[in-house]
Amino acid sequence: MTEVPTEIIELVEQFQRNIKAYKNPSYKEEQLKQEFINPFFKALGWDVDNTSRAAPQYKDVIFEDSIKVAGGTKAPDYCFTLTGRKMFFVETKKPSVNIDKDIAASYQLRRYAWSAKLPLSILTDFEELAVYDTRSRPKKTDRSSAGRIKILKFTEYIENWDYLHNHFSKDALLKGSFDQYAESTKKKRGTTEVDQAFLSEIE
Repeated sequence: MTEVPTEIIELVEQFQRNIKAYKNPSYKEEQLKQEFINPFFKALGWDVDNTSRAAPQYKDVIFEDSIKVAGGTKAPDYCFTLTGRKMFFVETKKPSVNIDKDIAASYQLRRYAWSAKLPLSILTDFEELAVYDTRSRPKKTDRSSAGRIKILKFTEYIENWDYLHNHFSKDALLKGSFDQYAESTKKKRGTTEVDQAFLSEIE
């Protein structure tokens, strides 16, 4: 069992103490990133602040990385990379958004990740964290649960730290655990590759 970092325990306790303030619509997404999301992924071993001074193309984390989506340019909040290869996106929402039920938020994440040909990505407001299989082409009419393979409440982070660390830490990616997990969750049906879907649209 992986030891839960003190930082995670403290983040969970802090969120619990002030949950009403964080869920107030006036609490901004940028505040959430600085107070909770960045420290959360630092605890998973990611060099969020690029303290190693890596070259731009080799940073662990790229903020608002530009990707092509339906002929336009979009920017997911976080792009986690390994030696320059995009591995997964993290899209954040402020805690006043109910990501368990919010169709627009899940569609946005899945659209970004599917367009970038990523197998898995994460949607979070820290209150909850949802992992999505993003290999199936998203539709605006999809339920928020479409493609979702895991959802955790912040009160479950500590007891599920093994899951989070074993699949989304930098160490997990270096050891191939992320790729193995992505393969194990791959849907047997309903998966449409980006190139195939594009070709079907222009035929």
